Amino acid sequence: MSVRMCDFAQGVQMDASPGLCSGDMQRGALQLDHSAMFQGFRKFLSEVSEGEKHPAHFGHNDYRLAAAALLVHAAAIDGDVSDVERDKLHILIKQQFALDEATTDELLVEATQAENESIDLYHFTSLINRSLDEDGRRRVVEMMWEIAYADGKVDEFESNLIWRAADLLGISSRERIELGHQVAQRRGIT
Repeated sequence: MSVRMCDFAQGVQMDASPGLCSGDMQRGALQLDHSAMFQGFRKFLSEVSEGEKHPAHFGHNDYRLAAAALLVHAAAIDGDVSDVERDKLHILIKQQFALDEATTDELLVEATQAENESIDLYHFTSLINRSLDEDGRRRVVEMMWEIAYADGKVDEFESNLIWRAADLLGISSRERIELGHQVAQRRGIT
């Protein structure tokens, strides 16, 4: 992305016309307000320097996006994402990945889009397999159980999804079942 001085001065996005700044000001005919330009420049530098801390976009190779997409899929697989499931999804992602509210919301939007565009689980599980050790993969399965139990019951679609994902993540049937029982016990479900 190229940044022009008029973008700093106006503090707005560029339009599609390369010779024009936003609004009706043209290059060369720009009358700069130096304080606005300085403020825009400071904001730009602040955003660039914080880029590593709070990424503006989760890359397709980011295991957090893959894990969040599996969780979104778990919440939506029964055809209805309840408010309880939506809240649990938000809390899990925020806590597990130590994100702030805005970044959590951004990850959920991108995960929902990735999940909607996916044709299978393999893309997500293969990335998680490359990125996480066995404990990390086990935690992903446990979070899927937490989403499934969020509304108090696990239906056959949720159970089947967790079985398939756990298998692709290299989590044994015994461990998958134990993780489900642990989550159910914590929630007081027998």
